[in-house]
Amino acid sequence: MRTKVMLITEGTYPYNGGGVSTWSHILCSKIKNVDYTIYSINANLETVPKYKLPTSVKNIIQLPIWTPEEPSDYISYGTKYYKTVGRKQWTTGKVIKKEFIPLFNSLLEFIYSDQNKIEDLDTIFYNMWIYFETYDYKKTMRHKTVWDNYKKTVSKLINSKNNPDASLLDLTIGMRWIYRFLIPISIVDIPKVDVAHLTLSGFPLIPALIANYKHGAKIVLTEHGVFIRERLLAISGSEYPFFLKNMLIKFSEAIARLCFYKSEHIISVNKFNRKWEELYGANPDKIKVIYNGVDENLFIPREKPKHLKNTPTVVALARIFDLKDVITMIKSCAVVKKEIPNVEFLIYGDDKAVPEYTEECLALIDKLNLKDNFKLMGPKQNPHLLFSEGDISVLTSISEGFPYTVIESMACGVPVVATDVGGVKEALDKDSGFLCKPKNAAEIGQRITQLLQNKELRLKMSKHARKRVVDNFTVNNFIEQYEHIYTTTIT
Repeated sequence: MRTKVMLITEGTYPYNGGGVSTWSHILCSKIKNVDYTIYSINANLETVPKYKLPTSVKNIIQLPIWTPEEPSDYISYGTKYYKTVGRKQWTTGKVIKKEFIPLFNSLLEFIYSDQNKIEDLDTIFYNMWIYFETYDYKKTMRHKTVWDNYKKTVSKLINSKNNPDASLLDLTIGMRWIYRFLIPISIVDIPKVDVAHLTLSGFPLIPALIANYKHGAKIVLTEHGVFIRERLLAISGSEYPFFLKNMLIKFSEAIARLCFYKSEHIISVNKFNRKWEELYGANPDKIKVIYNGVDENLFIPREKPKHLKNTPTVVALARIFDLKDVITMIKSCAVVKKEIPNVEFLIYGDDKAVPEYTEECLALIDKLNLKDNFKLMGPKQNPHLLFSEGDISVLTSISEGFPYTVIESMACGVPVVATDVGGVKEALDKDSGFLCKPKNAAEIGQRITQLLQNKELRLKMSKHARKRVVDNFTVNNFIEQYEHIYTTTIT
């Protein structure tokens, strides 16, 4: 009997690259006796998968939650036409006021309350799912009764906490966010699966909840970077007014708590995540660390390409956006250039996903006169061939889980200079490379310079790094542990 798993992703597999996508693809390609449905939540409609899907992937459900129209205007989710029409007809103002408003108020009150039981949030979502089994999401959420009630309830809740008043614009944006975050609850035709496997502790929980409520599916969570930590970093650094920051933080925290409460197993890719998970109520007995693994027969040491033989070269595989802190990487290149004028940084990764950040990077490259030294190479296939272009590799992230780029580089015998974030130190020991403080371009640049100028040290670290991966971080070990998780979850 093959196990049926719904793997729920957000902005990653199978339409976008990155560490979580690499992890997902390995999981789907290597796990035995499992049929996967990929539930892919994206900002906009995606049409072409980035990956060649393995035969174990039997179905893809895509949910574009920020499109101008409703997701169902782009994609059919299998709902019979008569049901769609019926839902709209049955959704009257009287029904909304009587059945939905109390649920919506309960959700708002839960978000803003400092004293609540997580079981109550589970009940709220269960009752919302029951409601939307019968009634129409769009007609409900856009009804004037809901808007009037939202303004009244939220205004009362924030004023009771002595918070600054929210403007009408703030309230409108807040309601729009809630509308979009809850859209998955309108997709009630979830396939029957044994396990709903989450790849982050955020709003993608909602499809997993429906699978649990409707089919009794067990929920498994894998934490890569700690979602709530990264969410707090992003929100705190944003320019949103206090009301919106506060709402987003409180809602995100509530969802994270519910993720940990509902999950049968909480798999962390490092030990660092554990303290954050326990802080938000995770039962320590549920938490298990499974390190990411690489194919040590694919990621192997190779000769440096001829055209780079005489060029001191640093390679990075990184999507160009703020969490990777490419700005600091550029500044570290300027530090290295002072000692090694012909140094080249080759940065492979998606530079189209966050155009404004890419523009900021290009402007800094120009300002620091690094056009010949720091090159955005765009996304490339076959990462196992890219690390050999460098004498060393670099990672400057401000948040990570257990990054594939570190262990892939190590498997290729390429020493690493990386920021000490998340689980990086659990992979990169002192004999495989250097750990530096985040955002410290001077320290990162100095360590890169040290390695580029010391061939003997590079060779020593190269051998140790390769051995460390073979001994600890292989794909077979990774797969065996996940097969065991699936088996124990459904038995």
